[in-house]
Amino acid sequence: MTYPRRALPLALALALSLAACAHGGATRGFTFSSGQPGAVASEVAPGMAYNAARGFGFEAGPEGAGKPFFFSSDLEEGNYNVTITFGAPHAASTTTVKAELRRLMLENVRTLPGQYVTRTFTVNVRTPQIKAARGIAPGVVALKVPRESVGEARSWDKRLTLEFTGVNPSVRAIAIVPVKTPTLFLLGDSTVCDQSNEPYASWGQMLPRFLKPGIGVANLGQSGETYRESISRRRLDKILSVMQAGDTVLMQYGHNDQKQIKDGKGGPFTTYKAEIRTHVAGVRAHGGVPVIISPMERRSFDERGKVRPSLIDYADAARQVAQELGVAFIDLNAMSKPFYEALGPEKSKRAFAEPRPGHTDNTHHNNYGSYQLAKAVVSGLRANQLAVAAFVADDAGSFDPSRPDPVESFAVPASPGFTTVRPLGDESNK
Repeated sequence: MTYPRRALPLALALALSLAACAHGGATRGFTFSSGQPGAVASEVAPGMAYNAARGFGFEAGPEGAGKPFFFSSDLEEGNYNVTITFGAPHAASTTTVKAELRRLMLENVRTLPGQYVTRTFTVNVRTPQIKAARGIAPGVVALKVPRESVGEARSWDKRLTLEFTGVNPSVRAIAIVPVKTPTLFLLGDSTVCDQSNEPYASWGQMLPRFLKPGIGVANLGQSGETYRESISRRRLDKILSVMQAGDTVLMQYGHNDQKQIKDGKGGPFTTYKAEIRTHVAGVRAHGGVPVIISPMERRSFDERGKVRPSLIDYADAARQVAQELGVAFIDLNAMSKPFYEALGPEKSKRAFAEPRPGHTDNTHHNNYGSYQLAKAVVSGLRANQLAVAAFVADDAGSFDPSRPDPVESFAVPASPGFTTVRPLGDESNK
């Protein structure tokens, strides 16, 4: 972390001042310098730990110059534009920004010594509380304890936590402004939700990086869950209670729904389809745009180097109900197979989590694999000509699953935390 001895950048100060007027002072600004912070920004001193009375500060993390660091600010639920000025007076820096639980927001922002660069992104902050809405009773999301209430608390607290990683990550100032923007909601299992620790990741965590400012991503997926649990734990109700007309909901389940067959409680062409219909009906009733996504395959190859299908029934059922209801459909199952096959049986391990040396988790992806699958989802948004595709970032590029980005050139830095504990899910498929 660096603290250049300069005042808050003029453009950032003006933005904060105007935002404070427009939003009744509900904006927050911070300057990481030793100069005068001014009326619209608070000065953050080195080592200033977060406390509730102040409402901002650094979170615990690796210590020392050039190490990753975490900074938090108390905020109410909603979408915010976050504008960050990067750079250091006497050193080059490369900074990647992740929000809350490792949601990739900005990738490798580079500055030369004495150079300052400003970037903006939109982030969503949420709480478990469900406010009464049309057809929705008040209450709370039934969080998994202690997984969500402790280990993943950053996803649900009234606080925005930003993670800064890279080579000499350097921040000069931060402005946080509440905004009324569209929201892109996500529902899904461990391959979609925000994973809290390396080596696990999901396409849902990578998706914000491929979007322009002006839309917030609210990821309500959770490890081990199904369409049925989305209903029973009131994750769907939470979305419907805050959804605005025109908001989009991406839904991808299937991996854990297979357990319902073993338990004699359903199947892909019966209960699975019925539960998708329930989600689609709820989203449409509240003016939203539902999008059904088929579950990606697991990593398993036959003797010819082709992926063995393990979720094809759920992919087919998802496609069928999408056609029956006239809903946009993204076939991630179909796109995942040529992606894995392009890498091959051995190299494809580098797209999946390795919690222990020599042990590959063949269901859950790492940062590289999740990044590629996020690009596949973005290509699906474009192919379906959804309104949300207008927010795809200019540098998102195109995606051909048979020609993924070279794994050797993947450069998103890992987060500090690491776990050997596998995400919740179907233990028979490791």
